[in-house]
Amino acid sequence: MKVAVFGRFYNERTTVSVETLFNYLLKNDLDAYIETEFYNLIKNEEPNKKGYTSFKTFDALDTSFDLLVSIGGDGTILRAITFVQDLGIPIIGINTGRLGFLATIQVDGIENAIQDIIDGKYTISERSLLAIETTPKNDTITALNFALNEVTVSRKNTTSMITVETHLDNEYLTSYWSDGLIVSTPTGSTGYSLSCGGPVITPGTNSFVLTPIAPHNLSARPLVVPDTTEIQLKVDGREEQHLLSLDSRIATLDNGTLITIKKASFTIKMIDLLNESFLDTLRKKLLWGEDNRN
Repeated sequence: MKVAVFGRFYNERTTVSVETLFNYLLKNDLDAYIETEFYNLIKNEEPNKKGYTSFKTFDALDTSFDLLVSIGGDGTILRAITFVQDLGIPIIGINTGRLGFLATIQVDGIENAIQDIIDGKYTISERSLLAIETTPKNDTITALNFALNEVTVSRKNTTSMITVETHLDNEYLTSYWSDGLIVSTPTGSTGYSLSCGGPVITPGTNSFVLTPIAPHNLSARPLVVPDTTEIQLKVDGREEQHLLSLDSRIATLDNGTLITIKKASFTIKMIDLLNESFLDTLRKKLLWGEDNRN
């Protein structure tokens, strides 16, 4: 099995997870590759550590890889998909972050999780993505024009509201007077959209959510639409520019730029172990059913 390992940080929260994973990969003689920047980060922090030095490094992935292991939080997985893109490489996340809706493996479960994957004891969850185009084109966006969680337009360098003119399949919906607008996938429904009052949507649902950020239209509410919908946004405001984010990647656009958002032509494959489920994760992370009276 050919395994890619990706991380962004090497600190007190990640050290034990990294060591446990690397030792188990070595123990099982797996063909492991560490992303180059992560490898150099570990090398700088632990110059005398020998085990990982037998691993190779990678700057890009190809279809020969069987698995990508992300070490960090959900944000690390969002970065990891920029390597995976449309290659169809399954991803599993070791959680050294906070909530961890995507990165669900805890430190004490790393060895069992890797063994289950080796033994084929898992299922694949296909996660839809958003793809965007801008008119005129923006070079910052063109290379990586997709997002697993959400695409967001928001204000820049101002405390004033922006106006987000919104069309669905070329039909006018409304103009949101707000701090911005989130277009979320089901995967992203437990992220930024949720914190702005959006609904939780199970991963297999064929829909997207439009969630306004602090809307001044007091009747504006999150809207669920089919994922076949083409969404068009155009921003106006007191400043000449606004921000566009694709997950954690940010670009600056001129007001009046036409932003077209639709379902991407590929999916991201997340590994679900047999002893876990989205509903189980939801209960644990959001403390559903917890009652102090008990």
